[in-house]
Amino acid sequence: MPRYFEYGEKEIDYLKSKDKKLGAAIDKIGIIKREINPDPFISLISSIVAQQISGKAAETVWSRFENLLNDITPESIIKADKSEIQKCGMSNRKVDYIKGIAEAAMTGQVDFENLHTLTDEEVIKKLSSLYGVGAWTAEMLLIFSFCRPDVVSYKDLAICRGMMNLYGHKELSKEQFERYKKRYSPYGTVASLYLWELSIMKS
Repeated sequence: MPRYFEYGEKEIDYLKSKDKKLGAAIDKIGIIKREINPDPFISLISSIVAQQISGKAAETVWSRFENLLNDITPESIIKADKSEIQKCGMSNRKVDYIKGIAEAAMTGQVDFENLHTLTDEEVIKKLSSLYGVGAWTAEMLLIFSFCRPDVVSYKDLAICRGMMNLYGHKELSKEQFERYKKRYSPYGTVASLYLWELSIMKS
């Protein structure tokens, strides 16, 4: 059974009380169902697979990868032949990233089982130390694996575009972004869900 990021009236009412434009967008769009994966290791590996390719292509590559390994674990990734992983549709660099993450899990450099006990900032710092993992990837893990309530990523172009569409900006400064982010807190993640939707709508 798929699991979704959970939110309800409390978060919606708060955001509506803080931002009328966002409130109107929430009413128009309705409840958003975004699937989550509570396994942070698999979630991180899948986000690397999906980097810089379309959603459809990512699904195809992921399906081939699952068929190759049967069970996606640090052990199975380390044992798998690099060229066989590449045949799933991944670049040499992506395979290096994935193997590096698997090694970090095996050596204990990243304790994926206890990663959820860290703060948002600590998770971002820990994961960003891995080859091929940046702040944006770590922030997506915070949302789609740990369901953290207050994540609004400046590194996410769609979120920034959603803000521009919502507030009628042609450009968005870091200062403007931070002002909106502060307004949404402590339910920034719910705002992010709507900003993603608004990024593909005309203002």
